[in-house]
Amino acid sequence: MSKMNVEEIARLTHEVNRLYCQRIGDNSQVPWEDAPDWQKESAIQGVQFVLDNPKVTSNSCHENWLEKKIEDGWVYGKVKDEEAKTHPCMVKYSSLPPEQRAKDKIFKAMALGK
Repeated sequence: MSKMNVEEIARLTHEVNRLYCQRIGDNSQVPWEDAPDWQKESAIQGVQFVLDNPKVTSNSCHENWLEKKIEDGWVYGKVKDEEAKTHPCMVKYSSLPPEQRAKDKIFKAMALGK
């Protein structure tokens, strides 16, 4: 079996995250094929970060995501709003509820194929 490329891994991590979100009652995630480019690029960048830093912690994965969101103009908001660029996870990892921390752990595991 050939190795997956970064975009294929990002698609897989996105889909697993989408299913996990549905399980916890968040139906805001769309399938990869329907995801906006910024969301795909975010997943690709996150996967590349993990691949480049395989011993990275889930905390560091979140901090990387947070840093990129801030660079793109996103701010904290009680509701995720793509147009207003607000997101409830725009907080330090330690302030995330456990179900949101799990997303970083799942993302890292999927990116590394574990």
